[in-house]
This record gives sequence, structure tokens and C-alpha cells, in this order.
Amino acid sequence: MRVLFVDDNAVNRAVVKSMLEAAGVDVSEAEDAETGLSMVDLGDYQLVLMDLRMPGMDGLAAIRRIRARGDDKAALPVIVVTADSGPDIRRQAEAAGADDLLHKPVDMSVLFDTIGRLLAGRSDQGAMLA
Repeated sequence: MRVLFVDDNAVNRAVVKSMLEAAGVDVSEAEDAETGLSMVDLGDYQLVLMDLRMPGMDGLAAIRRIRARGDDKAALPVIVVTADSGPDIRRQAEAAGADDLLHKPVDMSVLFDTIGRLLAGRSDQGAMLA
């Protein structure tokens, strides 16, 4: 399984990457939304983890751009990973097209449960994290 994690904070990327790699997941990293979108163009990912608050383009705009694609990648599962706990953050993420939202610091079991649930109906990829 290949996952793209887009987050401007290197420590956050390292922590989540180590969790996923321990489960055998191939993780690519992007430090901003523009780079992440370019990597979606070029890569073959099964899931995107997207931070919301980044310099330049924010995660919500990046998710909208993924959803607006005219190809199969428009349906990529996207999980928002954010430290933002505002009252409308989940609604905003869903309105942009996110499939789910996790709060930082990320709990490994919640991360794996969320990924497994999202991928369960799409292919047998979810079984890789069970």
C-alpha cells in the first residue's frame, strides 16, 4: 500500500511515517500542498493524509483540487490530519471532500482503524492494516 502524507511539519511527518512503515506501508512525504498535488499527479497512491494549515495553499484547497480532477485520482481517499480543533473544522473538511478527519497527535490504532475502514469497501487493501 502507498500513502502520501502532506504536512509542513517534519516532526509530524516523521512520527506518522514511522507508524505506517512499521505496518509495512510505503509512505511518501510532501512538505506543502503544491508538492503534494504534483506527487498525486505522478504517483500511484491508495490514500492521502492531508494537513490543513500549511503555508501557501492550505489542505482544504488541495483536497478540492484532488476532487476536481477528471480522472480516477479524484476518488482517492483523503484523511485530514490536523491540530485544529475549531467547532466547524470537520464540516469544512467534509465540504472540501475529505473522507475523514483525525486530530494530532495521531493515535496509531485510530489511524489504522480509519484507514482500514475507508479502504475496506474499495479493495482488499484494508486487510493490510488489520
